[in-house]
Amino acid sequence: MMTDCLALMGHMSWIGWLMPVAVLALLGLGIAALLKYLFTSAKTTNGACS
Repeated sequence: MMTDCLALMGHMSWIGWLMPVAVLALLGLGIAALLKYLFTSAKTTNGACS
């Protein structure tokens, strides 16, 4: 299976190598943003008293 995938990526020139890297980068950034949102929103629930 890995050989078939690499052969297909080789036939598609540079876009075959760019697309998996781009998808993995976007997925990683999405997970990082979600984790940042979850951990920072939990700490700011007490609010500031004026």
